[in-house]
Amino acid sequence: MGRLWDKWMGTKYPAAGVTPLPTMELREALLALGGPDARFTVREASPKEKADLVVNYRVRELGLTVKIRMRLVPATREVRTLEEQWGNVSHEHSGKQYGRGGSTRFARQWEIRKGADGRRHLVETFSFSTGEVKDPLRNTVLGAGWTWRGVLRKL
Repeated sequence: MGRLWDKWMGTKYPAAGVTPLPTMELREALLALGGPDARFTVREASPKEKADLVVNYRVRELGLTVKIRMRLVPATREVRTLEEQWGNVSHEHSGKQYGRGGSTRFARQWEIRKGADGRRHLVETFSFSTGEVKDPLRNTVLGAGWTWRGVLRKL
């Protein structure tokens, strides 16, 4: 049941033989991920947020704002995360909602446009996946030899 539970909880372990990096090096690597080219920002957390680092991103097309709080636990070499969403969380209601916990979200928008050949074509105008944000974070943590703890872990 352990591995099934880990999968359900979003836990990923580093590859065997990877030498764990010190906490400060991992922190610097995570802070370097966010930037002008990325869809997200990574910053130091305030004491009120009860975390070490915070990742923020907004998907205006979906009316969605997401914050991922990360706590670095050097004793066990793991990064515990908590994801919070505001906006149209469930797509069932049009009003503002709040959600907490891990989510996997894919979104695409298409438009019909007239091509150079005079025919109508279906053209993708927007695409988004939560993997665009979470994958770089998770890969950095695992590459540093630390464990990634996904959802429902106490910060």
